[in-house]
Amino acid sequence: MKRTYFGTDGIRGTVGQSPITPDFVLRLGHAAGQVLARENPSGRPAILIGKDTRVSGYMLEAALQAGFASAGVDVVLCGPLPTPAVAYLTRAQRLVAGVVISASHNPYPDNGIKFFSGAGKKLPDAIEAEIEEQMDRPMECVVPQRLGKARRLDDASGRYIEFCKSTFPAEIDLKGLKLVVDCAHGAAYHVAPDVFHELGADVVPVGASPNGFNINDGVGAVHAHALVPIVLQHDADFGIALDGDADRVVIIERGGRVYGGDELLFAIVRDRMRQAPVSGVVGTLMSNFALEKRFAELGVPFERARVGDRYVLEILEQRGWLFGGEGSGHLICLDRHTTGDGIVSALQVLAAVRRNAMSLAQLTDELDMYAQTMLNVRVAQGFRWQDHAPLNRELARVQTDLAGRGRVLIRPSGTEPVLRIMVEAAEAPLARALTERLAATLETT
Repeated sequence: MKRTYFGTDGIRGTVGQSPITPDFVLRLGHAAGQVLARENPSGRPAILIGKDTRVSGYMLEAALQAGFASAGVDVVLCGPLPTPAVAYLTRAQRLVAGVVISASHNPYPDNGIKFFSGAGKKLPDAIEAEIEEQMDRPMECVVPQRLGKARRLDDASGRYIEFCKSTFPAEIDLKGLKLVVDCAHGAAYHVAPDVFHELGADVVPVGASPNGFNINDGVGAVHAHALVPIVLQHDADFGIALDGDADRVVIIERGGRVYGGDELLFAIVRDRMRQAPVSGVVGTLMSNFALEKRFAELGVPFERARVGDRYVLEILEQRGWLFGGEGSGHLICLDRHTTGDGIVSALQVLAAVRRNAMSLAQLTDELDMYAQTMLNVRVAQGFRWQDHAPLNRELARVQTDLAGRGRVLIRPSGTEPVLRIMVEAAEAPLARALTERLAATLETT
């Protein structure tokens, strides 16, 4: 079913511009309340609302709350809280659904809305399409005696802190480790430092002073390299960089080496393999070729999903597998949580470090990362690269040149008339040269 407003991670945009306006969000809340209530007909429906630290969160939260109430749905408010915390609490509280007001790693002028089912998972595409269809109908407020009410969830952050700690092995701790924890001035600012501290680590908080305008501003997972000098300054063992809603993580090890999602996923899976067989792993079209190659050598099936953690999760559930993720740091460990969680993922990496008495470098030394070069080439609207003969002839030559020593990914942008061309190869100069050869065939397009 075609969706107009929902993308791969909910609805997102610049505040004050369609669709992130109070009137739209009011209608969205009303429509979602009606649809989700129909999906769960037993009892009076209730929906949890969490948000990150953007100043616009107050306005959008009020609009959503009014929309839900007008549809006869109760609202449970938990204030600023990471996206995966909303997924957990929705499930733990046995609620109909959870909603997060966040634009993740985007700057503060943006915001968005994303939904979780009562099981703590992203809503299926079909339900999102149904919500959009409902929005096209007139709003009809329920009779006064059926209007929804609102309440605050006591100690929402404390409950989530305890959940995060429960995903870390009880027989080990983080005593003796010094961690710099970068919360991106986002939703985890009052959660993440406490999780690591209560497990025994010496914690240096960074990006933990949100003011409504500084979320992701030069801090967090998107700017992980900015954390390197701070890790070195404090002589820390690790730096943990989260993004604004804390569903992704990047880790810096002592000495300043930065580890992205692909390497962290490998460290987690390799540790789990030492305990029990791993049935398979899911990456995305953008996952480094090194993962696919090394897992094949280890006898672990590896599949690629479309870009977006929701699509990684879909394949994991179809296959009955547990582990997947994206290079950006969205990691999914279904034996610990129903969705990607930056704090929980960091804890799994640190558990692997502790359990194996190895550094992160040692845990990932089997993984020889391939160089990736990507070029964005502007093309005509509606351009079909599959029909472009010069590009396809050159693509065949490039694939022959790589001969299993790398790969090519060509895909159109979903938001602008741009063709993204990426080549992976063991040597960076080769990856760049082959990417430029492919892009050159489009110069006259």
